[in-house]
Amino acid sequence: MSALPPYASKTQIAWHYTFRAICGLIFFFLIFPIIVIVPLSFNAEDFFTFTPKMLALDPEGYSFKHYQDFFTNPDWQQALYNSITIAPVATLLATAFGTLAAIGLSQSHVPFKSAIMAILISPMIVPLIISAAGMYFFYSRIGLQGTYLGVVMAHAALGTPFVIITVTATLVGFDRSLTRASASMGADPVRTFFKVQMPLIIPGVVSGALFAFITSFDEVVVVLFLGSASQKTLPWQMFTGLREQISPTILAVATLMVAISIVLLTVLELLRRRSERLRGLTPG
Repeated sequence: MSALPPYASKTQIAWHYTFRAICGLIFFFLIFPIIVIVPLSFNAEDFFTFTPKMLALDPEGYSFKHYQDFFTNPDWQQALYNSITIAPVATLLATAFGTLAAIGLSQSHVPFKSAIMAILISPMIVPLIISAAGMYFFYSRIGLQGTYLGVVMAHAALGTPFVIITVTATLVGFDRSLTRASASMGADPVRTFFKVQMPLIIPGVVSGALFAFITSFDEVVVVLFLGSASQKTLPWQMFTGLREQISPTILAVATLMVAISIVLLTVLELLRRRSERLRGLTPG
């Protein structure tokens, strides 16, 4: 926020600092529950609360035992394996389908674009429990319920809307004369896409892919409906740990997932700035 001008009134000054205070409180309300998990994950005891030794900053109150349990426990490692085998494949499918859908809907001659867009982004609007129940009944009829392919397709369906939105936003500033120039030079549509369009919209594509990956990696409701016992992902294992056995290892896993999310969000911000520079919205 820019500094207040010297001619600002008392009301404007009061609102300026009030607005900052409100934003700070909202930020604290959203971030504090996440931050408090990090030190608790180093608790030397099997508790979900701060021990006297932790509050006194005694080194004996801190330990990496919960992280060690995560990397040595076969249940957690199987859940991690399932997550890293499901999320990347679902991300690839969501990115491919979402990018093609966004490019198709960006064409002026496509009829009923608003209706088609509403249908395609409905998975991120409809409550997840409804989507999961619908997928369960549909997949059980075609034999995909409880299969790896079924979980991947479900996660791809959840991630596709994010790709469509980010790529569509990138295409807003795309110069259509570039594709016409490519066609006039004899390039076919596929070559035009990879040589002209893709280099310019790649920030939106990668941003959508990261959102799709996060959606798949953190999703638990759909996999509870569609997955089998051998397909427990990390969120499913965390949910089971909270419901059946209170394991502090959940805190270590949550901290690792928060760190991964921070890295991905940082990449998203860098891509957003690069996209703005490519479209000339910000100086290089």
